[in-house]
Amino acid sequence: MRVSVIATVLNEGESIRQLMDSLCAQTRQPDELIIVDGGSRDTTVAVIESYRDRLPLRVVVEPGANISRGRNVAAQNATGEILAITDAGVRLEPAWLAELIAPFESDSALGVVAGFFFPDPQTVFEAAMGATVLPQVGDIDPATFLPSSRSVAVRRSAFEVVGGYPEWLDYCEDLIFDLRLKTVTSPFAFAPGALAHFRPRGSIRAFYKQYYLYARGDGKADLWRKRHLIRYATYLIGLPVLIGLALAVSPWFWLLLLAGGVIYCRTPLRRLPAALDALPFKPSAWDWVKAAAWIPVIRAVGDVAKMIGYPVGLRWRRENQPPAWR
Repeated sequence: MRVSVIATVLNEGESIRQLMDSLCAQTRQPDELIIVDGGSRDTTVAVIESYRDRLPLRVVVEPGANISRGRNVAAQNATGEILAITDAGVRLEPAWLAELIAPFESDSALGVVAGFFFPDPQTVFEAAMGATVLPQVGDIDPATFLPSSRSVAVRRSAFEVVGGYPEWLDYCEDLIFDLRLKTVTSPFAFAPGALAHFRPRGSIRAFYKQYYLYARGDGKADLWRKRHLIRYATYLIGLPVLIGLALAVSPWFWLLLLAGGVIYCRTPLRRLPAALDALPFKPSAWDWVKAAAWIPVIRAVGDVAKMIGYPVGLRWRRENQPPAWR
C-alpha cells in the first residue's frame, strides 16, 4: 500500500521544523510527502526544502490557496492509495503514521482512520486553554468522533468521491469533509495512538479570534443550529432571568447560578490535572489556582466569540449561496 502524507502551510518560518523533524522520526516512513505552500512571504519554503535529503519530499507553491485548496492540491499531486493528512504547527509522535496506517492493512474496505491530537502547552494559560477546549481520549466515542485534519488518514477513493475539502469554506472545512465522508464510507476506525501534539492559543485575544472564525464557519456551512440557539437562549434569556430573580425575589437564586457555573466548568476542571502535567515544568500550587481561574473566563469568551461570529457567517451564507454539501 502506497502512503502519501499531505499538508498545507503558510508563513510558518522556523516553526515548521517541529513538523518536519517529527516526520523524519517516523517509525513508518511515508512513500512520499506533498506539502502545498499558500504563498508564504517568509522562509517557510526554504526551510521545508532543506529536508529534501531526509524525506521523499515535493513542495508545490500555490499563492492564495486557502487550507481546503491547499489540501486538495496536495492530494491531486500525491500518488498514494492512502492519504495521511496533518497540519503545520504540530509535532507528531514517532508511531503516528504507523498507527494511522495499521487499520487499513487489516481491513481493505476501510475508508477513514481517525487519529487523535493532544495539547502541548508551554504556559499555565495554555494548559488551562487545552483543558477547556480540547477533549481527552476518554471523552471520545469512536462511533461519532469527527477527526481533526491534524491527524487523519483517508483512502484516495473516498477522498475523490466527496470531492475533497470544500474550497468555498475557510474555517470548519474539516468538519464538512468528515460529515461528507460519513455518508460514503464504512464507520471510521479510531487510532488513539496516532497522536499529533500542538500548542493551544496563547492569549485570550488569539482565542477569541479563533472561536469567532470557527463560529463564522459554522454559519457559512449551516452547522450546529441547535447548539447555537441553546447558547443564545442561555446567555440572552436564562442568565438575565436568573440574575433578575436573585436581585428581586431571593438571593437563593445566586446558588442556582453558582451551581450552573460549576456544572459548566466541571469537564475542564476534570481535564486540568492532565493538562498541567503536560507542561515542561512542575506547576506550583499558585499555578493550579491560576489555571482553574482561567477556565470560566475562557468558557465565557469562547461563547461570546461564537455568538458574534455565527450570525456573520449566516449573513455570508445568505449573500453568497454556497454549494449544498449535505
